[in-house]
Amino acid sequence: MTASAQTTPKAVPDSVMQRVYEQVKTPYKYGLVMVPADNGKKLDCPTVFRKGNTWYMTYVIFDGRGYETWLSESNDLLHWSTKGKLMSLTHDSTAWDAHQRAGYIALQDLQWGGSYAWQPYKKKYWMSYFGGNARGYEAGLLSIGMAYTKKDPSKPHEFQRLPEPVLTSKDADVRWWENKKQFKSSVIRDEKKLTGYPFVMYYNANGDTAVDNKKTRWFERIGMAVSNDMVNWKRFQTEPVMHHPVGITGDAVIQQMGDLYVMFYFGAFWHDRKGAFNRFACSYDLVNWTDWKGDNLIESSTPYDERYAHKSFVVKHNGVVYHFYCGVNNKEQRGIAVATSKDLGVSELEFVK
Repeated sequence: MTASAQTTPKAVPDSVMQRVYEQVKTPYKYGLVMVPADNGKKLDCPTVFRKGNTWYMTYVIFDGRGYETWLSESNDLLHWSTKGKLMSLTHDSTAWDAHQRAGYIALQDLQWGGSYAWQPYKKKYWMSYFGGNARGYEAGLLSIGMAYTKKDPSKPHEFQRLPEPVLTSKDADVRWWENKKQFKSSVIRDEKKLTGYPFVMYYNANGDTAVDNKKTRWFERIGMAVSNDMVNWKRFQTEPVMHHPVGITGDAVIQQMGDLYVMFYFGAFWHDRKGAFNRFACSYDLVNWTDWKGDNLIESSTPYDERYAHKSFVVKHNGVVYHFYCGVNNKEQRGIAVATSKDLGVSELEFVK
């Protein structure tokens, strides 16, 4: 029976949610591990994978025109060096994604504390990304596309992109909460086909929403899409799978702990919490999620993340949890920061330049 056919979804007990929190919490902050080359650029959305004994991070940079996707490398998950681009902007103004190409690796090993390998499908390494044809910070129509490479993804080179987006707010079946823009997406392989499909995408989007009789267009929610081949995607269910009454719920990243799936995501501008912060939810079926009600995993507490501390990617390696996130200060300078579950005995000054 697929998850969509279940009449009584299984909620995750409070005791299990508490155990997950104890496993993933990272109280030790070490500062920025990746900073922009100049203050006019913004680094965002880290995704970490491993090949052999080397770690790699994909992330996006906004340079004033739009987003591009970059790659960096590390031997210890703390010290990182820039390698190059994976998706660059184009001078072809007719391309639907000419000015925005913000990519995220797909089909990574889901196992908590596992290999974190970027796994291929049909001898291709895949990325989902949001693209657009307008200049500026998340400007204009933003849609979701797919890109791939047959080469080694740990080496900087340009990914090939499908010619058209796979999901857009102009589609006939667009849902009420996503009829403006699509943002970050995360694609996993579901060997059990809990949704009836082998590939599942989580993505956040915004749409017209009435609050106090006023339309608010910047609220974001997380929904799902499914695919049999990584190319053709269809929306899954009408309602979002994770959302809150106001503000942003977005940037889901899924990892698996036994029979439990953990969704790391960020929230922002909620009624009961200030700023932007990282949280989690859990599920047994990838569709019905139990939200954590306790403390934030990451929140603002230092000069480099005093405005926002959000957009997480979490790795467990050699008994230590590393929580990478986007730190934003009051000057709107953005970099990639890290916090850990154990005191590593290193100074923040080693990383902040």
